[in-house]
Amino acid sequence: MSKSNVEIPLRSKGIAVVLLKRFGHEYKVLLLKRATPVLQNTWCYIGGSIEDGETAWQSALREIKEETGITNVSLYTSNTFDQFYSPIENYIYIAPVFVGFVDADQDVILNYEHSEYRWLSFDEAIELVTLPGNDEVLKFIEKHFVKKVPAEFLRIGK
Repeated sequence: MSKSNVEIPLRSKGIAVVLLKRFGHEYKVLLLKRATPVLQNTWCYIGGSIEDGETAWQSALREIKEETGITNVSLYTSNTFDQFYSPIENYIYIAPVFVGFVDADQDVILNYEHSEYRWLSFDEAIELVTLPGNDEVLKFIEKHFVKKVPAEFLRIGK
């Protein structure tokens, strides 16, 4: 029997965004409840595909607007990633996670992809997210973007 180097393909065709908004002295996280057949009834943060001609950060801004109606956001790259393995198609999906700080006057207007939204404390959001790994992303975001001031070099479109 011969041995060969078999690799699991990596796919990086999408992005994720964690939106944060200050309520008093606390930042809260926006979670959305999926309404479409893909991940239906799953509580998660924003996610979507990168379209032709877009950079990942441009896709993040577009997805924020499409999914929430929010247009005024300070966007950062987080240096962490959403990832999962697809056993059906045998690939590893990886997506950069962005962090968006939302102005207090920005309201959420959901599109057809979601049925509900909630602004939650980090503890509440970590308990509510459905997908394994989303809790770790939220802990990372809290540590590096809420408990610490994010590094200016991570900011997009300064």
